[in-house]
Amino acid sequence: MGNKNALVKLHTAVALFGLAGVIGKFVTWPAAAVTFGRVLFSSVFLLIFMTVRKEKMRLNCTKDYFLIAAAGVVMAVHWTCFIHSIQISSVAIGTITFATFPIFVTFLEPIIYKEKLRASNVLIALIMMAGVMITVPEFSTGNTVTMGVIWGMVSSFTYAVLSLMNRYFSGRYSGRQVCLYEQGTAVLVLLPFFLTCSVTYTVPETAAVIFLGIACTAVAHSLFISSLNKVKVQTAGIISGMETVYGIVFAMILLQDMITARELIGGAVILGASVYKTLKEK
Repeated sequence: MGNKNALVKLHTAVALFGLAGVIGKFVTWPAAAVTFGRVLFSSVFLLIFMTVRKEKMRLNCTKDYFLIAAAGVVMAVHWTCFIHSIQISSVAIGTITFATFPIFVTFLEPIIYKEKLRASNVLIALIMMAGVMITVPEFSTGNTVTMGVIWGMVSSFTYAVLSLMNRYFSGRYSGRQVCLYEQGTAVLVLLPFFLTCSVTYTVPETAAVIFLGIACTAVAHSLFISSLNKVKVQTAGIISGMETVYGIVFAMILLQDMITARELIGGAVILGASVYKTLKEK
């Protein structure tokens, strides 16, 4: 029963992650404003939640405060680029290109952690890149889909960097501690952009941003982290790949944002390579 509950939590978390892209497409605010609202409501929720539960908040040393603040800056860039990619193209393009982050991890991880670069990982990275090329309709900056792919790849790169930074924190702090500090930093980074953005507030869009911050970010991350106590990391990695699928399905149902044949084929290549890599990595 414990494993079943953990799997339910994991799928719920990944479905909420997928819904985040749909909300980013629905809200007409600039991407920086959407991301600011997301990290603001998420970090406030986490702060209250951790205070009530009397969870540890202090970090172990001064160096870690600087490192986690740097990770927060990367997070702000990542989520802003992700939302912008979706806004100018589609949920499918934003989520499919985001799923290519293992390409960058393949080449960055050996450099940062002094590990051997494996030929099999390079091959998978090349297959993923081929999937990206399939989704690009034309190599022109005047094409919104192409620009969506470019911004999506920037989002993917920054997520790879963030993942490698979080690898350092994972053995030292709880997931909620890391999220609180990173998202709190992102609030400060994005505040000047938010104050200069032209935002038209409506009840549905404001409610959507609040939901994005609390449910799709704070609650989703908490569910994801708690599920890892019962679910193997390999299983979690495969289910996490469903984020793209959930996002595309939600976009089709809620926004009538239909996926094209080119996006379907490219996405299948990228997700297939990602699942294969996950199965190989125990």
